[in-house]
Amino acid sequence: MNVCAFLPFVNDAADLATDIALRFFRQELPVEAKPDASPVTEADKNIEKCLRAEIEKRYPSHGIIGEEYGVHNENAEFVWVIDPIDGTRAFIMGKPQFGLILGLLYQGKPVLGCIHQPFTRERWIGDNEKATYNGCAIHVATPRPLGAARLCMGAPMAFSQNIDAYLALCKKAAWPQYNSDCYGYGLLAMGCTDVVVEQGLSLYDVAGVAPIVTGAGGFIGTWDLAPIDKGFSNRVVAASTKELAAEAVETFLSANKKLSRPKSATASPF
Repeated sequence: MNVCAFLPFVNDAADLATDIALRFFRQELPVEAKPDASPVTEADKNIEKCLRAEIEKRYPSHGIIGEEYGVHNENAEFVWVIDPIDGTRAFIMGKPQFGLILGLLYQGKPVLGCIHQPFTRERWIGDNEKATYNGCAIHVATPRPLGAARLCMGAPMAFSQNIDAYLALCKKAAWPQYNSDCYGYGLLAMGCTDVVVEQGLSLYDVAGVAPIVTGAGGFIGTWDLAPIDKGFSNRVVAASTKELAAEAVETFLSANKKLSRPKSATASPF
C-alpha cells in the first residue's frame, strides 16, 4: 500500500519530539522507575502525550500503542506505535544514542517507520520498499558472514540469564559492540553495521524500525525468523541478509545449550 500520505505527519511528529527532547537533554532532571525498573523522565511522557494528541486530532479513527500511556483503539485498521525516547538511559546520561521510534501498523503489520535522533538531527524513514537517511536513499551493507561482521548486541543486563551465549556470539563476530538502542538499527540500514541481536523488547521498540531495515534491503524478524507483527514480543534479530540473521541466532542458541556459566569472570570482548 502507498503510505506516502502519512509522511508529512511523521516528519512533523519527529520535529515535535525534537523540540521537547532538547529542552531536557543534558539537563538536571528527575528520573522515575517504572514497575519493571526501567527509567522514565518528563521528556518521555511529554513527547508521547504530544504525539498522541496530534494523532487523535489528525487521525481520529486510528489506534495508538505507546510505551508510556498504553493502548487506544488498538484493533483499528491503522495503529500508530510510539516509543517517545528509545534509550532513556542514554538520554539521562547525555549520550546521543537515544531517539524517537514512530511506527504505523496497517492490519497489524508495520508499513511505515521513523527513527529520529533529536540532538544530532538524524532521521531514518522507511516503508518496506525504500529507506532514507535525512532524505537520501540508503541500503544495507554488502553481505558477509558472521565472522567478518560488525555486530551490535543488546545491553548485557538483558542477557543476564545467558551471558555465556552472549559472549560466544560477540566473540564469533569480527567487531562486536553493544547497547546502541534504536541508533543501531539506523546504522544497520545505512550499511555501517551488519547485524543487531536483542531480547527483552516490546512492539514499540521495533514497529517503527522494521520498515526502515526492510526498506533498506535488510532482514528483521523474531529469533525464529518470523516477521514482526502486532503480536511481537521479546527477541529480535536484524541483519543485512536473512542468512546472517540466521547464523547469529544459531550461534547464540548453540552456545546457550553447550556452555555453562563460568566460575570466574570472563574477560569482555569489547
